[in-house]
Amino acid sequence: MKTTLNLNDQLLADAKALAAQQRMSLTRLIEEGLQMRLRAQAGSTKPVRIRLPVFKGRGGLVKGVDPLSNKALLEALGDDA
Repeated sequence: MKTTLNLNDQLLADAKALAAQQRMSLTRLIEEGLQMRLRAQAGSTKPVRIRLPVFKGRGGLVKGVDPLSNKALLEALGDDA
């Protein structure tokens, strides 16, 4: 894709010199620079920390229900299961 850029004259001269020294086109040099900047930007975003809700109320199991028994837990649920 073709586009027009307005660059500082000294920046353009330095870029052309570096491209010639590296034996690459000015286009390739600019593409590599943009790719490096975009990768750095993508890597600098901090991961979002998700906080899970925690019930801090009182309560617990009904007396007499064995928490280690699936059968007892299902019977305690009754119609709510």
